[in-house]
Amino acid sequence: MLKKLLKNALAISLLGLSFTATANEQGYEPLTPAQPTQSADKVEIIEFFWYGCPHCYAFEPLIDKWSKSLPKNVEFIRQPAVFNEVWAKHAKAYYVAESLGIVEKVHADLFDAIQNKKEPLDTEASLAQFFAAHGVSEAQFKEAYSSFGVDSKVRQAPVIAAKYGITGVPTVIINGKYKTNGTVAGSHEKMIEVMNTLIKQESAKK
Repeated sequence: MLKKLLKNALAISLLGLSFTATANEQGYEPLTPAQPTQSADKVEIIEFFWYGCPHCYAFEPLIDKWSKSLPKNVEFIRQPAVFNEVWAKHAKAYYVAESLGIVEKVHADLFDAIQNKKEPLDTEASLAQFFAAHGVSEAQFKEAYSSFGVDSKVRQAPVIAAKYGITGVPTVIINGKYKTNGTVAGSHEKMIEVMNTLIKQESAKK
């Protein structure tokens, strides 16, 4: 257990983003090469996160509030980042919630359970207990947890992160062209400002 905790702490240290003087004036970096989006008619915003990341936990209230008042031409996508087995388990929790249609119901609680209650939620049994507390039957959970769709998304998550050059979380990709995070923007609040600015810029091109 201690070894696992140290490993997770190291992961946060290596991949977590500090708000330092490395922030640039624009608050974002161009993504090279740019990546295609799912819809040419939408401005696509992808948030890479991990439930075990304290920076993601701090960013969550801001981006949650932001996501509730988006223009109709903006598509917001949450994307779990996966860098090791623990991250994969947490990503699986997200995809189980997604398959059950309860992401909005449990997303904040998953953060709270891991960040505040110090529940690892890194085993099938612990996740089954978490979902049971949110009204999901054992049969529903097992079906979703063992489904091909959920398994495929977990396996694809590292590939997606690599495609966008993700090395830390939270990181946000704007329309497949730009990347912002705490290091580049300087703060979580600045990240939101950057996202809004780039959304306006990209919307004008549609």
